[in-house]
Amino acid sequence: MQYVRLGNTGVKISKIILGTMQFGWRINEEESFKVMDKAIELGINCFDTADIYTRWSENSYAGKTEEIIGRWMKERKTRDDLVLATKLRGPMSDDINDRGLSRRHVHQAIHGSLKRLQTDWIDLYQIHSFDNETPIEETLHALNLLVEEGDVNYIGASNIFPWQMVEALWVSDKYGYARFETLQPVYNLARRMLVEHQFINVIEKYKIGVIPYSPLAGGFLTGKYKKDKPLPDTPRSKGVESRYFTEKRWKILETVEELASNYEAKPSQIALAWLLSKPHVTAPIIGANSIEQLEENLGALDISLSKEDIERLDKVSDWVEDYERIR
Repeated sequence: MQYVRLGNTGVKISKIILGTMQFGWRINEEESFKVMDKAIELGINCFDTADIYTRWSENSYAGKTEEIIGRWMKERKTRDDLVLATKLRGPMSDDINDRGLSRRHVHQAIHGSLKRLQTDWIDLYQIHSFDNETPIEETLHALNLLVEEGDVNYIGASNIFPWQMVEALWVSDKYGYARFETLQPVYNLARRMLVEHQFINVIEKYKIGVIPYSPLAGGFLTGKYKKDKPLPDTPRSKGVESRYFTEKRWKILETVEELASNYEAKPSQIALAWLLSKPHVTAPIIGANSIEQLEENLGALDISLSKEDIERLDKVSDWVEDYERIR
């Protein structure tokens, strides 16, 4: 395993982060334990979760994933070995105030996560998205208190826009609050523009750690979906179709699959190797439904794409031409 510095902090994390959204949803607790066991064995020291996982499932509820991780850490005695990241913002119940980024909910959310995770502290506490109904000063003041009290070591942000990140950094600087050290955006070969056009200067200037989610475009870049084959009748498949089934993205996948053949690798490994080649990426978040899938994804660390192949992937997935056309 390779390790990198998390943004501008002194903490070192594995070059691959284990995402846990599938725990308690797509795989049960027993299988989740197996995946986490293997992750630790393979050198992954950073897990990412969220308090809302997995509220959307008919057979689950908000907080279930954190509970599974908490039981695993207690049973395996692994808490001190992990850089643990979780998120807050989404609705945890039908209570109108049990959501958002108000001071009230920040304190409510951290106590809930600490209890479910059976830990005394969170290493990286992230807002899951911006809350337009709460002043950023209120949110950052509340998060800063968590840092001062030792409940949280660092804070970060997911699913926000560059202007929101800059405003937050300005507020933290003005009042001496802890600042957002990380950005968790969607970023992959098929969705590059948000990070590379809108965020790149902010990331570089303020030394923000980038821990992207959906690095395989919801499975699209694994090759599991075929242009000429019927789509599985699932909500997840429908979502991938609406986001990624375009002629340009099929061309991206075709190139990924061709390079996979050349490198004797899996398409997922090529897509991840491309992402890992980007200097502004700290560590992508990889979900896994099995040990085999986890091991396959980690194989990307052993692939060193040639300069020519990186340029080829850059070209086929280039967003500049599309951007210029819609300006």
